[in-house]
Amino acid sequence: RDRTHSALLKMWQDATNQSSRPTAPRLDRYKMVLLGEQSVGKTSLTLRFTNDTFRPDQPATVGAAFMSKTMQLDEETIKLEIWDTAGQERYRSLTPMYYRGARAALVVYDITNFNSFERAKSWIEELHRQAKPDIVIALAGNKSDSASNRSVTYDQALIYAEKNNLIFLETSAKTGHNVSEIFVAISKKISQDEFVVVPNGIQLQEAGSNNGE
Repeated sequence: RDRTHSALLKMWQDATNQSSRPTAPRLDRYKMVLLGEQSVGKTSLTLRFTNDTFRPDQPATVGAAFMSKTMQLDEETIKLEIWDTAGQERYRSLTPMYYRGARAALVVYDITNFNSFERAKSWIEELHRQAKPDIVIALAGNKSDSASNRSVTYDQALIYAEKNNLIFLETSAKTGHNVSEIFVAISKKISQDEFVVVPNGIQLQEAGSNNGE
């Protein structure tokens, strides 16, 4: 009887020790695409986010470029696999190849160039028509460091973002302003967290939480 008790005790201890061992964090990979006109700063935003670098003379992307970054969000590890597409018109026909199957899209415009904002709207309309129904779409008004020369007001973009259920922030690849924030907001949305666009940016909130209760 003592041997049986000892064997059962050892089995319980082994099970307890095994369950208390830290498990390797799960790595979720998500494909993300950047869209927008040439020279709005798509590559600069990606490099600022992935490497924390900025080049004022960043050359134009040819076709597309690939970068990635792994982040820890609460108990989840996320790897964003980022496809930075060229903004030149001659590469336009290739772009659907990159956003098909993407889990998220960051559409970028230059706040000092109104035409780039109009072009961003056309990209978003195309994503709504042709991308995955559950794609997370974010809008970045880049070059906020040049706000004194803006052609697109914050409110114009905010109203459009609210109407189309977009994550929205103004960013600056040059200074780093809101760069990590918009990528983190996208990642949290992918992870099924709620988001609310507010006048000063984005307020993130875990899904299922109670408001004011």
